[in-house]
Amino acid sequence: GSIDDAREVFDKMTKRNVVTWNSMIEGYARHAHGEKALELFSQLQQECLKPSKVTFLGVLKACTHLTALEKGKQIHACIIKSGLELDIFVGSALI
Repeated sequence: GSIDDAREVFDKMTKRNVVTWNSMIEGYARHAHGEKALELFSQLQQECLKPSKVTFLGVLKACTHLTALEKGKQIHACIIKSGLELDIFVGSALI
């Protein structure tokens, strides 16, 4: 399936959890749609869901595709606030 089909299903979901958000964020990041990944990350935060390390990995990948250093710094601050800065995978993605 395509990322557009996935988004259509996502948008129709009545209940979303961090796994469904991560799937969309990672899908966008993987297919070089960094802006859309970051938009979803903002929406996830607005819905008061707690990002997981998988969320941050996808968002950092999106920042890399966009060469968005300032946004990457903001994400880094969120990672520190969440206590995930010592996670080996998140730490590696920050480098």
